[in-house]
Amino acid sequence: MKQVMNSSVRKDFHKQKIAVLRLEMDYELAVLYEAIQQKNELLKSKAEKKLLKIRDELVKLNAF
Repeated sequence: MKQVMNSSVRKDFHKQKIAVLRLEMDYELAVLYEAIQQKNELLKSKAEKKLLKIRDELVKLNAF
């Protein structure tokens, strides 16, 4: 029974983590869009790096 509970908790955590990462991805995409519109290369570069980190985490979690 304990294993079933632990498995359930892990699945819930997994789903929550994916949801948070997707929200972060949406936000960073908005930041990237603004940076492109404003031709701000520094902000664009930072947003791209954050998006790559988010993508890597999502790949690790098999969210795609």
